[in-house]
Amino acid sequence: MAVPLRRRLSMLLLVLLAAGGLRAAERSSSAMEELATEKEAEESHRQDSVSLLTFILLLTLTILTIWLFKHRRVRFLHETGLAMIYGLIVGVILRYGTPSTSGHDKPFSCSQEDRPFTTLLVNVSGKFFEYTLKGEISPGKIHNVEQNDMLRKVTFDPEVFFNILLPPIIFHAGYSLKKRHFFRNLGSILAYAFLGTAVSCFIIGNLMYGVVKLMKLVGQLSDKFYYTDCLLFGAIISATDPVTVLAIFNELHADVDLYALLFGESVLNDAVAIVLSSSIVAYQPTGENTHAFDAAAFFKSVGVFLGIFSGSFMMGAVTGVVTALVTKFTKLHCFPLLETALFFLMSWSTFLLAEACGFTGVVAVLFCGITQAHYTYNNLSAESRSRTKQLFEVLHFLAENFIFSYMGLALFTFQKHIFSPVFIIGAFIAIFFGRAAHIYPLSFLLNLGRRHKISWNFQHMMMFSGLRGAMAFALAIRDTATYSHQMMFSTTLLIVFFTVWIVGGGTTPMLSWLNIRVGVDPDQDPPPTNDSFQVLQGEGPDSERRNRTKQESAWLFRLWYSFDHNYLKPILTHSGPPLTTTLPSWCGLVARCLTSPQVYDNQEQLREEDSDFILNDGDLTVTYGDTTITANGSSGPHTATTSLDDRRTKSSSEEALERDVGAADHEVTSRGTRLVFPLEDNA
Repeated sequence: MAVPLRRRLSMLLLVLLAAGGLRAAERSSSAMEELATEKEAEESHRQDSVSLLTFILLLTLTILTIWLFKHRRVRFLHETGLAMIYGLIVGVILRYGTPSTSGHDKPFSCSQEDRPFTTLLVNVSGKFFEYTLKGEISPGKIHNVEQNDMLRKVTFDPEVFFNILLPPIIFHAGYSLKKRHFFRNLGSILAYAFLGTAVSCFIIGNLMYGVVKLMKLVGQLSDKFYYTDCLLFGAIISATDPVTVLAIFNELHADVDLYALLFGESVLNDAVAIVLSSSIVAYQPTGENTHAFDAAAFFKSVGVFLGIFSGSFMMGAVTGVVTALVTKFTKLHCFPLLETALFFLMSWSTFLLAEACGFTGVVAVLFCGITQAHYTYNNLSAESRSRTKQLFEVLHFLAENFIFSYMGLALFTFQKHIFSPVFIIGAFIAIFFGRAAHIYPLSFLLNLGRRHKISWNFQHMMMFSGLRGAMAFALAIRDTATYSHQMMFSTTLLIVFFTVWIVGGGTTPMLSWLNIRVGVDPDQDPPPTNDSFQVLQGEGPDSERRNRTKQESAWLFRLWYSFDHNYLKPILTHSGPPLTTTLPSWCGLVARCLTSPQVYDNQEQLREEDSDFILNDGDLTVTYGDTTITANGSSGPHTATTSLDDRRTKSSSEEALERDVGAADHEVTSRGTRLVFPLEDNA
C-alpha cells in the first residue's frame, strides 16, 4: 500500500511542477509579447516622426529654392511646381530606397458576410485584436499590398486634406479678396463660375463617356465605368486653380481686371465644383438600373445642388456676422491675442460646422472669409488686423505647398494607380474643349451687356490659364475605392503635373505674345487707352459720367449696397451712418443701442483699407509726367481733389456709395508698360 501511495505523490508532484512550468512559460511568453508590442509602438512612433519630418524638410527646401528663384528673377517654374518636383524625388527614394519592414498579410475569409465591417474584432489564441477598414483590394492585387511601413505612414487619410489643409487655403482666398475689382466684375465672375463650370462639367463628362465606350470596344476597360462616373470626373477636373498664373500676374502687375476675372472665377469655381460633385454622387435613379437617366433623380440632384450651395453660403455668412457682432459689442480689442484666437477659431469652425450639418465646408468658409473681411475686419484692433492677415497668409502658403509636395509623393506611394493611355489622352482633349466652351461662348454673351468688353487677348489668356491644382486633387483622392475612381485619380494627378509645369511655366511668354499690359499697380486702374479695358471716359456731363460709373459695377452689387451701407454696416461694424439717421424715428432706442459710439465721435466715417469696391469717374485723376488728366477729359497741372464738405452734401444712398467706396482724394499715377513690347495703343 505504501508504494502506490508514494508513486501517487510523486506523480502529483510532477504534475504540479509541470503546471508551474507551463504558467512560468506563459508568463514569459506574455512578457515577450508585451515587449514586442512596445517595440512595435516605439517603431511606429519613430516612423510617424520621420514621415512628418520628411514633409517639413520638403517645405523648407521649397522655401529656400523660392528665395533663390525670386532673387534670380526666375519665372519659368512656380513654387508649387517646385514642391511637386521635390515630392517626386522623395517619393522615388521612399519607393525604391527603403526596404519592406512588415510581414506578409494573410487573407482572412468571411464568406458568410454580405458586406464589409468598419471595425473587425479578431480572436487570436484567446486575445482580441481590433482592425479597421481601409478599402477594397481587387483580387488581382491581393499579393501586392504595401509591405513598407514607411510608405504607409506617408500616405495620409484624404480627410486630412479636407478638414485641415483646405480650410486655410479657401478662407485666405475670401479674406484677401480685392473687393473693388471683384464686385465691378461680379456678373461676369458669377457667369464663369456657375454656368461655365456646369457647361465644362457636362462637356467633359460626355466626351469621357465616349472615350470609355472606345476603351471598352478595344478591350482597354477591365471593370465597370458608368456615365455618372464620367460626369463626376467632369466635375472634379472642372475645378481650376490658376495659382501659378495668378502669382506671376501679381508679380508682374498684370491688368487688374484680367486678374479679377481669373481670381474670382477660380475662387467660386472650386466651390461650385465640389457642390456639383456632391450632386452627381447624390444622383440615384429608381429601378434596377441605378445608372440610367431618370428625370426625377435629375431634378433631385439639381435641388441638392441648390440646397447645399445656399445652405453653405448662409452658414458661412451667419458665422461671419456672429463674429462681427462679438468683436463689436465686447472689449476683445483690448486683448489682441484673444481677439485673434477667437477670429481664427470661428473662421475654421465654419468649415467643420458645415461638413457636420451635411453642407459643403468649402463654400461656407469661402463666404465666411468674404464676410469677415467686409465686417469683422473693421472691428479688429490694429494689431489683430495685422495678425489675422499674416496668420492666414502663412497657413495658406504652407498648406498649399504641402498639398503639392504630397502630389509628387503620391505618384509613387499611392498603391491603387491605374494609368490608361487612352483615358489620359482623351481627358486632355476633353479638358481643352470643355475650357473652350466655358470661356468663348460665355464671353461673347457677356460682352453683349458689358460696357467694357472682354477682349480676345483676355479670353485667350483665360483659356490658357485653366490650370488644375489642389482642389481637383483633393476631390479625386477623397474616394479611390472603385476601379473607375482609381483611374480618375491617376489621370487627375498627371493633368495637375502637366498644367502646373507646362502651362504655368508658359505664362510669361503668353503674356508677351498676347500683348497684355503689365507693370500696373493692381490696386489702381489702367490709364485711358484703347486697350481691352478702359476706365476713364471723358464725354458727356457729370450726370452721365456717374451713370456710367454705376454701370461699371454689377447690378447685383448695386441692389444690396444701399441696404448694406445704411443698415448692416452700422449694426455690425464701427462705420457707416448712425442708425438714428437711417431707421424710422420710432426705432430710436434700438438705433442708439446698436450704433457704435465711434460713429458719433468721428466726424469722418471710418473706412476699411480694402473698401474701394467701385472707382468713381468724378473722383479719379490720372497723372502722366507733369500732366494731370481728370475724368471729364480736362488736363492740367497737379492736382484735382474733391472736398469733404462737398461730399457731405450728398444724402441719397447712391451718392453715399460714391462717398463711401469711391477713390476720392487720391491721385492715381500709372506708368504701365508692356512685357517685352513697348506701350502701344491697340491691344
